[in-house]
Amino acid sequence: MSELADKRCVPCRGGVPPLKGEALRELAAQVSAWKVIDEHHIAKTYLFPDFKAGLDFVNRVGAVAEEEGHHPDLCLAWGRVDAKIYTHKIDGLTESDFILAAKIDRVFFSR
Repeated sequence: MSELADKRCVPCRGGVPPLKGEALRELAAQVSAWKVIDEHHIAKTYLFPDFKAGLDFVNRVGAVAEEEGHHPDLCLAWGRVDAKIYTHKIDGLTESDFILAAKIDRVFFSR
């Protein structure tokens, strides 16, 4: 499991440039199966045997998001949850996005 999951998300106050290039690739390499989309956001799909298991996952991720003060976009459907993360304040990616991704993975793998 990524060491990123042990870090804390840092609130973005704006005025910082989004990650690009090598800095982005280095962080992306630390989270499994998350896809970097247009250097703007990261996305991953989680699969479940039914709707209830996906809903339980969404609720647990919601608790982590509240604790971190950083919130993913989640789409729940039967047997799947699509997650998308980026820092809205700068309309791009920061280290906190990858920290949250690692924490979401931890929730998934700890079920």
